[in-house]
Amino acid sequence: MSALPSPVALPEGLRARDPRAFEALMRLHNRRLYRVARSLLRDAADAEDALQEAYLAAFRSLEQFRGDAALATWLSRIVVNECMSRLRRQARRDNIVPIVAADALGDEEIPAMQDEHSRLDEDTPDRALQRAEMRKLLEGKIDQLPQDFRTVFVLRAVEELSVEETAASLGIPEATVRTRHFRARALLREALAKEVDLAERDVFGFDGERCDRIVAAVLRRAPGRDGAQ
Repeated sequence: MSALPSPVALPEGLRARDPRAFEALMRLHNRRLYRVARSLLRDAADAEDALQEAYLAAFRSLEQFRGDAALATWLSRIVVNECMSRLRRQARRDNIVPIVAADALGDEEIPAMQDEHSRLDEDTPDRALQRAEMRKLLEGKIDQLPQDFRTVFVLRAVEELSVEETAASLGIPEATVRTRHFRARALLREALAKEVDLAERDVFGFDGERCDRIVAAVLRRAPGRDGAQ
């Protein structure tokens, strides 16, 4: 099996309709584009299906790509358009208007928050399980974000795109990206804080079995029981 074209050689291969170039293109951008689709549709299967349709649309319209934007940005816009079309069709089927969060703070500039990176703990089975549980919790909270905030958060925080790249991918002003990212982080912190507040009530649980075990152990050793002094 021949090697896939390098990213540098992709444009030429795509213009020549080389299937290997199509494969290389997908492997190069799959993760980012899937996350964009998943953030909009909130369903893994729907996101995969939308991504496939977006790729096919891109392949059909390759001659429209003029190189004015990065290829990844051009593909992101196609994925966003495909997902939004699906949401509109779903809304018509359900006979409702999809809830799209208005940018309550407007487009004013808000300084981007400093990303908080912490050192990864040693990789042990227990910590791997903890990270998996935390990831599941975080994914659920991200899914609950308003759509506008959710997509910006995924591109900025998860995919680590710059403000400029995110704005170009979504076709919105850079100031809007900063605002929505700021609000998304605030909403996530609030949601996670509530989970912590609820969990605090159950910390160091003292269930009936533990209570019975302690009582039984003490009674066995209590003076006057079976001749104990």
